[in-house]
Amino acid sequence: MAAGLQTLRRYLPARKVERCDLCGIALPPDHVHLLEIESRRMVCACQACGILFEHRGASHYRRVGRDVRSLPGFEITDTEWAGLLVPIGLAFFVYNTPLGRVQAMYPGPAGATESLLLLSSWNAIAARNPALQRMEPDVEALLVNRVGAAREYYLAPVDRCYELVGIIRSHWHGLSGGEPAWQEIGRFFARLKEQSRA
Repeated sequence: MAAGLQTLRRYLPARKVERCDLCGIALPPDHVHLLEIESRRMVCACQACGILFEHRGASHYRRVGRDVRSLPGFEITDTEWAGLLVPIGLAFFVYNTPLGRVQAMYPGPAGATESLLLLSSWNAIAARNPALQRMEPDVEALLVNRVGAAREYYLAPVDRCYELVGIIRSHWHGLSGGEPAWQEIGRFFARLKEQSRA
């Protein structure tokens, strides 16, 4: 019987292994990402290929960092938040080099959606929060959680923002998302808080 099962196992599809999009080597689960600047496409990379794009330059790839920084003293009023025209309490803001401006994105069951950001609103908030002026273009974002009573602000790698988008897409059901989706969102922000430094 055991021999028969082993024979059948040979015909099962192999478990999918993530590979470096540049050199093809197998990757560990916790690997680096590169952002293709023009297409905004996230690329998986091994450590060696990631090092090639560590510094900004003429390359069309930019390495996504790993550091998450919490911003406990972040200053924004409810009126200013409303002025950013984000319809929900979750959003991320990233400077898009090809567009030459900051984009406001919010996650939803259909993916990341761009909100129309009024530059004057953003500039007023950035002037009071110097951390925003040091954000790495394209690969670092202001990630905001203002769901319910939460008031959490992080400077986070942009791949973590898309991780949140993926969580919502995978777990959202119906109009309100459902309890499992909100539990997963809560776990995501708990991990982010644990991994962050002030």
